[in-house]
Amino acid sequence: MRSPLKTILLSVLATVGTFVSIVYVSCNRDKCKTIVCANGGVCDGGACQCKSGYQGSNCETVSRNKFLGNWTVFEKGNRTQAAQYDISVVTGTDITDVSIRNFYNYFRTPIKAVVHGSHGDTLVIPNQQYEGKIVFGIGYITSSSTYGQYGTITMRYEVVDTATHLVNDFGYYYPDASDPSQWNK
Repeated sequence: MRSPLKTILLSVLATVGTFVSIVYVSCNRDKCKTIVCANGGVCDGGACQCKSGYQGSNCETVSRNKFLGNWTVFEKGNRTQAAQYDISVVTGTDITDVSIRNFYNYFRTPIKAVVHGSHGDTLVIPNQQYEGKIVFGIGYITSSSTYGQYGTITMRYEVVDTATHLVNDFGYYYPDASDPSQWNK
């Protein structure tokens, strides 16, 4: 009598164990199974990891697009009077590149810049030389109730005259002597 009871008990335990294993495995499904990441993004743990130049929950947004368009610049450097002028930001050659036309209200050659940051909110102007001046800087775009998702850009940069070596600073190295340039859409 002991043997059949033992067999029944082992069968019940095996059946319950199998049932629990099946339920456990079916509850731990692939978190990326239903997620489609655009533009070369890759799903990891249920969230898209976007390639540089893209953002959004499914990498569907080109990061640089928020920078594109016409902007009104308000600025006063440590060597120049307050000024207001218009610039335009257009696409560059790479998905993270842009070109800035009429930068500093001086350059005829478009200034190259690169969109960085995990949310694509940083605009970096790498060191470059055009028309007798060296320019470099960094800016951040922020949303506001006035300008919506495109917001404003706070740009900190410098322009160095290659002949005189005079520096016109816009809050880059000398925040006490000058303010950053403000760009509004």
